[in-house]
Amino acid sequence: MINRITRPHVLIMSEMTVDGKLTLWKGASSKILMQFMDPETEVLLHKTRAEYDAIMVGSNTIRIDNSMLTVRLAEGKNPIRVIPNRGADIPLDSNVLGPDAQTVIAVSEGAPPERVAALRKKGADVLVAGKKDIDYPLLMTLLYEQYNVRTLMVEGGPTLNYYMFKNGLVDELRLIHLPFIVGGADTPSLVGGMHINSVDEMFHLSLKNHYMCGKNLVTEYDILY
Repeated sequence: MINRITRPHVLIMSEMTVDGKLTLWKGASSKILMQFMDPETEVLLHKTRAEYDAIMVGSNTIRIDNSMLTVRLAEGKNPIRVIPNRGADIPLDSNVLGPDAQTVIAVSEGAPPERVAALRKKGADVLVAGKKDIDYPLLMTLLYEQYNVRTLMVEGGPTLNYYMFKNGLVDELRLIHLPFIVGGADTPSLVGGMHINSVDEMFHLSLKNHYMCGKNLVTEYDILY
């Protein structure tokens, strides 16, 4: 069932290969594949960032890609950067801890105080959202109430995408299709963590738009709960 908490409208936007892979192999940066995105599609990605109040990626993406999560190829403001990081242990030289935009690090109650202090010293807001793990519905409520986030864009990896879907927190999905097949049983795909036992457990989508953006096919879906 969809989570009816007070929360932002959430869009997951991702590039992926024809066989649904996000990278070339487990542990590889997604930037390797993103270099094959059409320039028009790159602009679309940055325009979308500029349209949203906040952007969220997982801490593993920060460790691997060291993303900036800013608007650089389009007009508009930088969104608030949100990083769920229960142990407050993302590298202190991460680009998201730079001065380009406001950054919120969501941690658990068990995060070591010295790590929390180090993140705050770097200028990040540290938000406690959960006891042992990140409570994603709670995080959405806190972003809505404390940071006035009404729209949230997620550029997550398979783990973050899974938790967002699992908790009924996704409203829309926008996919940039790259014309490659990667393969690999353990190569990260769009959504991880799922081990369903019946078709009743699948997440259902409704295709609402599809178009070419430069040389890339883009598909857009509403999520049906």
